[in-house]
Amino acid sequence: MSGSDTPSQTDVRKVALEAWLGRVLPGGPPSGLEPASADASFRRYFRLRVAGGTRIAMDAPPGKEDLGPYVQVAGILHDAGVNVPRVLARDDGQGFLLLTDLGDRQYLDALRAGADPDPLYRDAIAALVRIQSRTAAAAAILPPYDEGRLRAELDLFPAWFLERHLRLGLDDAERALIERSFVSLVAAALGQPRRLVHRDYHSRNLMVCADNPGILDFQDAVLGPQTYDLVSLLKDCYVVWPRERQLGWLRCYLGEAGRAGIGYPGDEARFLHDFDLMGLQRHLKVLGIFSRLWYRDGKAGYLADLPRVLDYVLEVTAARPALAELDAFLRGRVLPAFVAACSRGAGQP
Repeated sequence: MSGSDTPSQTDVRKVALEAWLGRVLPGGPPSGLEPASADASFRRYFRLRVAGGTRIAMDAPPGKEDLGPYVQVAGILHDAGVNVPRVLARDDGQGFLLLTDLGDRQYLDALRAGADPDPLYRDAIAALVRIQSRTAAAAAILPPYDEGRLRAELDLFPAWFLERHLRLGLDDAERALIERSFVSLVAAALGQPRRLVHRDYHSRNLMVCADNPGILDFQDAVLGPQTYDLVSLLKDCYVVWPRERQLGWLRCYLGEAGRAGIGYPGDEARFLHDFDLMGLQRHLKVLGIFSRLWYRDGKAGYLADLPRVLDYVLEVTAARPALAELDAFLRGRVLPAFVAACSRGAGQP
């Protein structure tokens, strides 16, 4: 630190992290920390070089992030036989972890570079089946993905996307329609078999590894609907696959799940119905979350993903006759307002 640095200019937590690493690393302080990934939370990740390879240091500010769930879920997933970072050292008081490094090649990077998606997605499906079939006892201690949690997520859609981002004033009939839709979506989610749910099992949190995939960002895992992580994977907010390709991978999942003893109840039509409604719940929530990340947290990058997410919503409401009233509202009121919001640009949060 130079003499001209002030507390506001100095990254105090990074300085403390470097000092802690100097105490826990056999070779002493690292020569430098490189940012390893962006995150929508308050967590930060840094890559450091050590003898024989690299490590990841996590900075999770106490009071804003809790190390406990990360360490707990990492242990559950490791015991299930999937590839997650191992915890090498921890300091709960300061909010620091030292982890093994799963590399820097996301599924999304590989796909954009032209990698064959089939082996990647078959590996991700196989890992998901291991997670769902080998964690029943451990998952029971996780927070439930219950009515309150599902509903709180859905409520982000009118609050942050419709009213804040689109500047829509909703009348009583529209609010009643949204309420009926939310009640139906929550009931559909609660009717599914309950498994460990990663909650963000997608191309930015899956890493291309020798033991493929490496799985990141699992600390918010809950016990919830069986199709949720499949939606995250196959209706990814960052990359889109044609329906026929989705169906091929979904049938691959059904086959592997059946062999692992967690076959989905009912026929394929019921499974696809539940998958699509789970996707609708997730994507309505995500529209709210991505808007909130801008207006509350000043993170504009997710606004570019809103059109893709809204397309997922409209795809489901158009295909399911029971959602015709919601579809009409979205196309008649929401879509024109969204076009207007896109033309305004981000502006100021």
